Amino acid sequence: MEFPESFIYAGPAFSAPEQPVPAPYFRRQFRLERVPEQAELLICGIGFYELYVNGQRITRGRLAPYISSPDVAVYYDAYDVAPLLRSGENVIGVWLGNGFQNNPGGYVWDFDKARFRGAPRFALRLDECSGEKRQAILESDKAFLTAPSPLLSDDYRVGETYDARKERPDWLLPGTPSGEWKPALCAERPRGERVLRTIEPVTIEKELRPVSIRKVDDGYLYDFGENNAGVCRLHVTAEAGQTITMHHGEHLIDGKLDLTNLTCDRTTGSQKDVYICKDGENVYTPTFTYHGFQYVWIRGLRPEQATEDALTYLVMHTQLPVRGGFRCSDETVNRIHEASMRSTLSNFVHFPTDCPQREKNGWTADAALSAEHTLLYFAPERCYHEWLRNIRGSQAPDGSLPGIVPTAGWGFAWGNGPAWDCVLFWLPYTLMQYRNDLDAVRKNAHSMLRYLDYLTTKIRPDGLVAFGLGDWCPAGRGCGDYLAPLELTDSIMAMDICRKAAEMFRRIGRQKQSAFAAELADAFRQSIRSNLIDWETMLVKGNCQTSQAMALYFHVFEETECAQAFARLMEIIETDGERMNVGVLGGRVLFHVLSAYGQSALALHMITRPDFPSYGNWIARGATTLWEEFQPERDEVTSLNHHFWGNVSSWFMQALAGIRCFPTQNPNEIRIQPFFPDGMTFAEGWHQMPQGRVFVRWERADAQICLHIEVPDGVRGWIVLESGYKFADTETTKRPLESGSFFAKDH
Repeated sequence: MEFPESFIYAGPAFSAPEQPVPAPYFRRQFRLERVPEQAELLICGIGFYELYVNGQRITRGRLAPYISSPDVAVYYDAYDVAPLLRSGENVIGVWLGNGFQNNPGGYVWDFDKARFRGAPRFALRLDECSGEKRQAILESDKAFLTAPSPLLSDDYRVGETYDARKERPDWLLPGTPSGEWKPALCAERPRGERVLRTIEPVTIEKELRPVSIRKVDDGYLYDFGENNAGVCRLHVTAEAGQTITMHHGEHLIDGKLDLTNLTCDRTTGSQKDVYICKDGENVYTPTFTYHGFQYVWIRGLRPEQATEDALTYLVMHTQLPVRGGFRCSDETVNRIHEASMRSTLSNFVHFPTDCPQREKNGWTADAALSAEHTLLYFAPERCYHEWLRNIRGSQAPDGSLPGIVPTAGWGFAWGNGPAWDCVLFWLPYTLMQYRNDLDAVRKNAHSMLRYLDYLTTKIRPDGLVAFGLGDWCPAGRGCGDYLAPLELTDSIMAMDICRKAAEMFRRIGRQKQSAFAAELADAFRQSIRSNLIDWETMLVKGNCQTSQAMALYFHVFEETECAQAFARLMEIIETDGERMNVGVLGGRVLFHVLSAYGQSALALHMITRPDFPSYGNWIARGATTLWEEFQPERDEVTSLNHHFWGNVSSWFMQALAGIRCFPTQNPNEIRIQPFFPDGMTFAEGWHQMPQGRVFVRWERADAQICLHIEVPDGVRGWIVLESGYKFADTETTKRPLESGSFFAKDH
């Protein structure tokens, strides 16, 4: 496809906090003697754009087209506009926001120093199409006119200021628009790869009305009942000049909105939208920003204006198709799962972000840790592929990776390491597992090999590695104050990276590369076994839940050693009072290890117990999303919406519903092996495999368990009962997989 390359802008001046520049309008009026049967409009906006044809907004989703470094990739959207064109006069309108192109609100990550920082710009071409022939009708050039819009400032991390008194109602209409307009100027072309956007758009999932409104100081506090991501639609009747300020947050202290967790340096200027009213009815929805919040403290409303209709929460995220579901009779489990799903979605805006309120960054470890449960419950494949393009494009010449993508160069000196860099391997590997997607492996194979080569330069004389971040956010401790030593978690993650690479290379027929990766994995394993395990006690260095669980999960131990190593893990957990004592790396594997050794009841207890630290404690404290940290109650909080603890929902699907895909790495094989907790009367789950839908429901019926299973044709495997149960008809604990209803009894 030939992309338009004539980028234009309003001028070189770009917005800064101390000197805002209004978001520019652009318009082009043109005449058609006839309406073409087919017409396609291609547009690239850097950063965000809104597109109108003859007064109708046709933008594909919100925050279009994407969030990327324009040095790496720039995104085009294609629109069929023939039905919108008419003979005679037509008008194309474009409204530009700063997006990632100019994001001083991300100064913590040096986005204000980005080489590409500048005024927003766009390229556009309208073609008449006939088969494969294309004839340009118009292209972005100096014939486009530009003028300042009422949007006085916009920063997608900070918020917007909009002055409705400056609106231009006729800017999309044929004729001479009001106000001063000037020709657009030619702009420098971006450096990045040209890409046609094919991923799902960011859309509004639902609208929420406030569950309560109350007066707080000189404003009103609106509570929407649940934490999410999105914006608020403001609807008031006002007099010109009335200024309304909306502060968005997720946490209250003494009944007042706390804004100190919204930036890393604890300033309070983020997540604020300011609206200056025109006379009469005002309806305003922020365009080029979004926020993470449950509460809005709105100032500037008169008492009679502070109604339920004044603010509506528009919940937004990438429109990921649903691919799985889970529920059970335990309300705490259900609420944890709902919080996990809400965090997963509200942190998916084009790609997985860490949090929607403070950073909005594509932290690599967060996405890796969440890949399995995201693929179990949603269909993020296209988004993963596109983000992987940006990860590859951000890789340094030496093969190293940044901790965030997109980046302007930040994240190489701090914020990465094997546990973060593994995203380049875990995403393709999980796509290969769950969707039999080898294309992701092929596209990323070269970058993976470059990273393995880089990894060899970080190996110490003892065969271990220790660079980057470790078992982040350990329960009850500072984010970087982890019990598991970095040399252990890094070396295990490096070993796993190499193992996954070996398997992926083998699957695409690259045997030499597979052998190289496998040899490297074996070397890491041997170094871990030689240096980091006390063979007299079978304790892994760190003597903590994370160290022991990771060594078991990632097969550092031989099979004959596992029982004793697991016994040490059980002793550690008992010493910890049967409470979680892990960071995100240990938390990703701990419950799966417990289930693998017959301790699902303990895992469920640790997850749901109401006291600190646990998921159940979050729920008891009012959480509707997963938080960044497990901390005792205190005034100071970090993020209350992080998805990197969300693999608990994968455990629910695998352990409670019993759906365990590819137990032998075969995409056509599953194992149904549910756990029947005391006190739980039913659990059910479903997952859409490439071959079809798998559904499992079990429920207690008198003294028996009724197990109902539906599996698609071509899928094989086993139905396995937990210890203590057998099938009523066969008196066995295992049977070949098939659809049907089966009864299990306690023996």
